[in-house]
Amino acid sequence: MPAPRRSPFSPAADVIGSELDLGLTGSHVVHALTPGFCDAASLYLLERWRREETTYTGADPAQIEARRLALRVGTDAPESWERTLPVGEVLVFPRATPYARALVDGHAQLLDSVDEHTAERLTLSAGQDARIGELLKTRSFLVVPLRLRGGAIGFVACSRGPERGPFLTAEIAAVESLSARAAVALDNARRYEHERRTALAIRNSLLPGSIQEVEGCRIAHGSLPAGQGSIIGGDWFDVLRRPGDRVSLIVGDAMGHGPESAVAMIQLRTAVRTLAGLDIPAADLVRRLDALASETPGASFATCIYAEWDARHRTCTLVGAGHPPPLLRGPDGRTTPVTLVGAGLPLGLGAGSYEPTVLSVEDPALLVLYSDGLVESRDADIDQEIARLAEALDTAAADHDPLPALCRRLLHTPSDPARSDDRTLLLAELTPAVR
Repeated sequence: MPAPRRSPFSPAADVIGSELDLGLTGSHVVHALTPGFCDAASLYLLERWRREETTYTGADPAQIEARRLALRVGTDAPESWERTLPVGEVLVFPRATPYARALVDGHAQLLDSVDEHTAERLTLSAGQDARIGELLKTRSFLVVPLRLRGGAIGFVACSRGPERGPFLTAEIAAVESLSARAAVALDNARRYEHERRTALAIRNSLLPGSIQEVEGCRIAHGSLPAGQGSIIGGDWFDVLRRPGDRVSLIVGDAMGHGPESAVAMIQLRTAVRTLAGLDIPAADLVRRLDALASETPGASFATCIYAEWDARHRTCTLVGAGHPPPLLRGPDGRTTPVTLVGAGLPLGLGAGSYEPTVLSVEDPALLVLYSDGLVESRDADIDQEIARLAEALDTAAADHDPLPALCRRLLHTPSDPARSDDRTLLLAELTPAVR
């Protein structure tokens, strides 16, 4: 039985694609190539592709713009070349260079030395760095395009000095195979980074602005995503000023995680803001939200708890739609779940009967709205977990922490450390107006 064919690359080749990060993926590629396979390696990505535009698919541009994503010379650390050949630098390559030819033709370019444009560029960038002279002593220079779905997204450049033999046909084929795998990994990383930026923008948009304190109400809020590295789900919350020194508070949860639930969540949150602007009764607002959710993809079975605090009249009106009940901590220092007149069905079913629960709040109290991620557990039923949350609030409140600190403490005291769902919490100190 023949022995398995040995890879010409270092073990770093095996981890290409293991990280959804462009910089790390590029670093894995050049570490796979250098110093075992070649003396120096660099990887460049086309700026137009990095900016999520199109690839090059056979056009013949006058020049191309590419960003140096990764570089390795021998065993040197990239930082040691930062001043001379910085990672992240964007370069312009004319049509006649082997880089542009590789992109246009879609084939590797093999030269006996670095091309004239590269030699001139390296000389100009050398400054006091004598190492550039060693880089120019190249016996074999190889440029391989990074191809993806019929187009080019960048290229890999490899060089060997005079003490090594030129790149052979089989070695070029091996680099082409490595580059094909790297292109898929880079595309995955770029897609992930795009989704991450989008998710961060969505999550930042959920903050209720500068409204932290209104007449008769101080507010603290926070969210924790589920799992490791997840940053977006279906939870949302909002705080809205209303006429007559009233304030509306809401916590909701669209089912699932990822882009679909995020889109549904945004639409529901926007609808609440629009309906609140009509200044209609709380129950009517939730009924209309239910009707809108039934026509919104991904919004069916979403839940929410809506509260309207009126400090002048000393009333807090609550309407639930399939959501865990709010908690209320009164002047006696005990926190208990609020029994709603009707818990209501989740949104989007089109058959919900939503009734208001009106609480008379004569003394300062703390209202707690939360998502089910705070009270779901594989080891206990939801009523037990709601009671646990109430006890945790009483224990934490006894330490007289400021409201934001109390919010953070409750968010980070899960009964289920695995935390399979997002956690959202909104605390509101209700202070009735003096009569």
